[in-house]
Amino acid sequence: MRTPATSEPERAETAAGEAGSEGASFRGRVVLVTGAGSGIGRATALAFGREGAHVVAVDRDAAGAAATAEALRARGARCEHLVVDVSSEEQVQEMIETVGSRYGRLDAAHNNAGIGGSLEPLVRSEKASWDAMIAVNLTGVYLCLRHELAYMARQGYGAIVNTASTAGLTGAFDLAAYGASKHGVVGLTRVAALEHARLGIRVNAVAPGYVHTPMTEPGGGLDPERRAAIFAAIPAGRGARPEEIAEAVVWLCSDRASYVVGHVLVVDGGLTVGDGIPADGP
Repeated sequence: MRTPATSEPERAETAAGEAGSEGASFRGRVVLVTGAGSGIGRATALAFGREGAHVVAVDRDAAGAAATAEALRARGARCEHLVVDVSSEEQVQEMIETVGSRYGRLDAAHNNAGIGGSLEPLVRSEKASWDAMIAVNLTGVYLCLRHELAYMARQGYGAIVNTASTAGLTGAFDLAAYGASKHGVVGLTRVAALEHARLGIRVNAVAPGYVHTPMTEPGGGLDPERRAAIFAAIPAGRGARPEEIAEAVVWLCSDRASYVVGHVLVVDGGLTVGDGIPADGP
């Protein structure tokens, strides 16, 4: 049974009339965010809440998911949290069934759950680390896409954004598993977009560069020397705030991006524009 829905052009016209009206663009809509317990996921959940969405904040870290939901409610947003391991198909299926049964719709999803890992050359890496990375970063996105798309196809509309990375667009030393997983996310995004565009479902991805999150900050696996080298190679001269990535995700899910399909939006301060060689600068 299709949820009553306006067409994409009609929704785009409505959004155009709401442009600049904070808290209006997702009013009445249900948005799912995985990896919402911290970092980019939390920032995105808060941004969707600001825009009026009912947010379903998902994370395998129960405390993190609950904290995000509490922060949303403190801001007057409607929210609930679910504890889900996206590498488990059973849990992902149950997640979508829960959203469908409680709300009767799923307007947008941000498949953001992911993990980092230790920096090591490919030949010294462990298969267990590879398996863990692929299970969450790639298989997790695949499973979420599979069940979200099936649900959205039945209702006849939807928007999905996957979190890729600049490591999924170029090569990166010592990031074999992470880079492979994010290249896979880019490929999945494009295939899903092609297969579902005529069903009224838009699938895109965001590719952040260096972002200040628990994964990248000191103690998160990135040594200070390498961190300094990354900053030196970023034309903007700094890393991104999670909120800057969140704004890109919200836009891609919004009706203002109604003709954007299969795109990988790079948000990296110019990192992938040049040759990576720091200049003295002005």
